[in-house]
Amino acid sequence: MAVSNSREAVLAAARRSAMARGYNGLNFRDIAAEVGIKAPSIHHHFATKADLGAAVARRYWEDTIEQLAAISDETPEPLGALRRYPEIFRTSLSNDNRICLSSFMAAEYDDLPDAVKVEVQSFADVNVDWLSKLLVEANIVEPGESRARAKAIYAAVSGAQLFARGRADIALFDTMIDSYRAAGLLPA
Repeated sequence: MAVSNSREAVLAAARRSAMARGYNGLNFRDIAAEVGIKAPSIHHHFATKADLGAAVARRYWEDTIEQLAAISDETPEPLGALRRYPEIFRTSLSNDNRICLSSFMAAEYDDLPDAVKVEVQSFADVNVDWLSKLLVEANIVEPGESRARAKAIYAAVSGAQLFARGRADIALFDTMIDSYRAAGLLPA
C-alpha cells in the first residue's frame, strides 16, 4: 500500500509542478522534496522523466473524462452542460494561477518526448469528443460540423485561460468567456 501511496503522491506533486511550470519544470528533486522522499525513489515508479511526464499527462486526461462526465451527469441537458465547460479551465486558474497541464505541455510540444506528446494530444481529443457530442445533442450544429466547432471552443477556452494567466487575472478569463458567449461561439 505504501508503494501505491508513494506513486500517487509523486503523480500529484508532478501534476502541480507541470501545471505551474510545464514539462520542462518537472524536477525529480523538487517533487521528491514535496512528497518527502529521496529523488532516486521516484525512479522506482518512473524510470525516466519522460515516463513521469507521460503518466502525469495520461492521468490528467483521465481525470478530465471524469470531470466532463460529472458535468454531464449533474447537468443532463446538453446546452446546460456546454455552458459549464469553461469551469474546468477556470478551476485551474483559481488554484494559484495555474493553467491546464496539457495547454502548458502543448506549448512545449517540440521538446516533448513522443510518449508525452501522445498523452497531450489525447487530452485535446477527450475535450473535442465531448464538446462535439454535446453540440450535436443540443442541436447547435449538424454532426458534420461538430468537430470543427468543438475544436474552436476548446482553443478559445484554453486561450482565454492562457491570456488570463499571463495577467494573473481570473476576472479576465470570465470576461473573455462572456464575450465568446455574446459572439455565439459558446452557448449563452
